[in-house]
Amino acid sequence: MSNQTRKVPKFTIARRIVQICVLVLFAAPLIAVGSGLFGATSGAEELDFTASTLPFFGSLSSSTVAGVVVLDPFAALQTICASKTFDVSWLIAALPVLLVYGLVRGRAFCGWVCPVNLVLEGLDWVRGKLGLKVAEHAVPRHAKLLVALGILVLSAVTGRLVFEMFNPISAINKLVLFGSVAGVVTLAAIAVLELFWARRVWCRALCPLGGFYEALGQLGCFSVKMDHSACTHCGLCSKACLADPEILDDALDGTSGRVAAGDCMLCGKCVDVCPTQALSLGPAAPFPK
Repeated sequence: MSNQTRKVPKFTIARRIVQICVLVLFAAPLIAVGSGLFGATSGAEELDFTASTLPFFGSLSSSTVAGVVVLDPFAALQTICASKTFDVSWLIAALPVLLVYGLVRGRAFCGWVCPVNLVLEGLDWVRGKLGLKVAEHAVPRHAKLLVALGILVLSAVTGRLVFEMFNPISAINKLVLFGSVAGVVTLAAIAVLELFWARRVWCRALCPLGGFYEALGQLGCFSVKMDHSACTHCGLCSKACLADPEILDDALDGTSGRVAAGDCMLCGKCVDVCPTQALSLGPAAPFPK
């Protein structure tokens, strides 16, 4: 039974469906008005304007839903720092996203929505097929918190939205929708690092948006939970973890009954590979271990 369970990675399948649905959701408005993707369209200004009047339109950085603007919270913070002003409308626009990921778990965005994670999981498979060996911990995982802070400081100093200049997260989104190549070079560099230098170094240690959501992650009401009586310490969960294997340490050594680290993406990879069903994903109090 355990072998059969492992052959059906239900959380991985669910995440693939969500990731694909997110890409389709953002592409649908342009397709609905007869516009092409990748910026290949005639009369682009008129078509984009028409698409922007639909109930949903935008990208991962900024969207409108039923006429209401919804902003990426980290982009909103950069805007505040760069402009050195505060507009309550920016907070209101970012609030829905903050509430959703704050209530679920901050880095659920990374595990279930971020297209970079989708690409890197593909590269995991490629690297395995090629037999390429890379470092597991090349950079401390909390470095992304400092990167996020550095981005905000640079935005304040330069007066520009620094991360949006090379943001690989919205690169796929904007490339498919508008033909924009902003962030594509960064995405290519991440792919090279992933294949030849270190596993998940961008997601684990360098992504400023990941750092932002890590800080928010302690508030989440969902966690990976551990049944210590069922755990055989086989190590499969640590090998599968997309965030960083060390976030499982407290749960594995019996210190905690759940994965409490804000780094956890709630991706469910560890749950999918556990042969004894010692791990599960569900509601859990935010702070107590």
